[in-house]
Amino acid sequence: MEASGEGTARPITVVGEPVLHRPCEDVTAFDEELAVLVADMFASMYAAEGVGLAANQIGVPLRVFVYDCPDETEEYRRGVVVNPTLVLPGHGERNLDEYDEGCLSVPGQRANLARPDRAVVHGFDVTGAPITVEGTGLLARCLQHETDHLDGMLYIDRLPRERRQQVLAAYESERAQPSTAE
Repeated sequence: MEASGEGTARPITVVGEPVLHRPCEDVTAFDEELAVLVADMFASMYAAEGVGLAANQIGVPLRVFVYDCPDETEEYRRGVVVNPTLVLPGHGERNLDEYDEGCLSVPGQRANLARPDRAVVHGFDVTGAPITVEGTGLLARCLQHETDHLDGMLYIDRLPRERRQQVLAAYESERAQPSTAE
């Protein structure tokens, strides 16, 4: 059962909304409702011009994320992971990649954040079949970033306190600006 239809783009939840700041629940039913959620997640991610999206970013506290982003070879990879378990290289095998990271739930803001340049996620597809996704480059970062979301963490929570406060202050300042759109 592939995610049916085109899906409907839903509003993206933003930093401060409680659903983003607590761990999500495991998916227990691999049914049409899950397929619709996944289709809506892809539609929402594309509408927001993102490369990954966790279910809680559209207000649904379930352990599901979608992605469509390149690995280190620039090959685009697209998929969904339900109930992911993240595996990172051990400390002796770990190479950190510092990158200017952003998030649809903290719009307009970016900050350098070091993450391992390789990651593996074990989980299930939308039908409940076991899957493993191995990522390098941006895909590795995406797998880590989206799994963090499902654990109730935003990328800014990994920043040093002062830098996190700067990002949040800039975000609040931009939100307070009157819209110039007519």
